[in-house]
Amino acid sequence: MKRDVSVHLDVKVHASTVLEFQIAVARQPGIELNESLVFELNGSPLQPQEVLGPHGTRIHVIHSGAGNLHAYYSATVFGAAAPEPVTDYDRSIYLRPSRFIDSDKILGFAAAEFGCGIDDPEMPARVSAWVARRICYAPGSSLPSDGAVETLLSGTGVCRDFSHLVVALLRAIGVPARVASVYPPGCFPMDFHSVPEAYVRGAWQVFDPTGLAPRTSMVRIATGRDASDIAFLGNHGGDITVNGLWVKAFIDGPLPRDDFSQPATLW
Repeated sequence: MKRDVSVHLDVKVHASTVLEFQIAVARQPGIELNESLVFELNGSPLQPQEVLGPHGTRIHVIHSGAGNLHAYYSATVFGAAAPEPVTDYDRSIYLRPSRFIDSDKILGFAAAEFGCGIDDPEMPARVSAWVARRICYAPGSSLPSDGAVETLLSGTGVCRDFSHLVVALLRAIGVPARVASVYPPGCFPMDFHSVPEAYVRGAWQVFDPTGLAPRTSMVRIATGRDASDIAFLGNHGGDITVNGLWVKAFIDGPLPRDDFSQPATLW
């Protein structure tokens, strides 16, 4: 399968700072990448430092002065990622509460609603379907500081909120779960997308309670505990303003039909 993805970020840097971008496709066995990554400050090129994270995640660090910063990334992606081995550390870290996934606060609710999911391979699909029914997708309805509990109480959110709630409920009933940022061919309106993954039958399976894009068309960017680990842009220093963000993702040929009754692996 061939997919073409790209992003253009326009950032106003008001004072010198260190920026971290997570916009490059994750490097995984089985995937061939033809890519270009360019950073420009006031029209002059900047050279990023690449930092390798878990699960193929790549962080590009820029030391920027004040001015207009543009980031351009494009990639043609061939093939499908090989299944990722699941380590003991994965099964431990992705069971713990985290910044936006406060699963320890909903232990009683999750147990009453779902019971214990450790030995039930169908549980992640049921939890994802429950979130899809209970939460209304509403752009602009949540704050960047909202976590899973706020989403559960408000009943509204965007893709990151859906992912956080699925993962929180799964961790609360004993199922390791994590989040991933992706390029999502077929998503409308086009943007970066967030999806939950759960440990099922010895491997990671991807779910998407929003139903915004076929899971088998998605391209992994970053993987982590919650949105704080997979944010497309992090700022450590001076103030910045994001003036514009343009994301594109296309698949070669017709979009696959997503059968939500069947398991899927994120490529």
